[in-house]
Amino acid sequence: MATLPDCFADAPLAAADVARGVARLLWQQDLVAMCEVPLGNNRRADLMALDAKGCITIVEIKVSRADLRGDGKWPEYLDYCDRFLWAVPAGFALEPFEEPHFRPDIAGLLVADRYGAETLREPAHRPMPPARRRTETLRFARRAAQRLLGGLDPNLSGLS
Repeated sequence: MATLPDCFADAPLAAADVARGVARLLWQQDLVAMCEVPLGNNRRADLMALDAKGCITIVEIKVSRADLRGDGKWPEYLDYCDRFLWAVPAGFALEPFEEPHFRPDIAGLLVADRYGAETLREPAHRPMPPARRRTETLRFARRAAQRLLGGLDPNLSGLS
């Protein structure tokens, strides 16, 4: 049996549950997602998804107010996607996502559990420059292939 990266292994269980529910929603919308995707700026997206037209979506998962307030790096994800969303578990206080710092003008908002997710706010579509899109699409495809190949032979998964 092939093994895939253990996404969110060092995160609270709620983060893995939110990721699973968001991935299910994205799948229903014809987007394929990968977890914990390294970006070209040495950041790591919680979830990155690609649709059939090549639109790249990044979802940043927050499971506590402290995690949200302590995250100053998230704006660095915006250059690596066409759409950006926050995802939180049910019961999370949503007021902070209306603050200008969290960019409600561009950032979407999802509430999720392990079985699915609901879109509370659609994200703005901000197309990436063509050269960046090509680079990131190739990186996404190669990373997906590396992860699959690593399931076949763990010695070959060095970059997953």
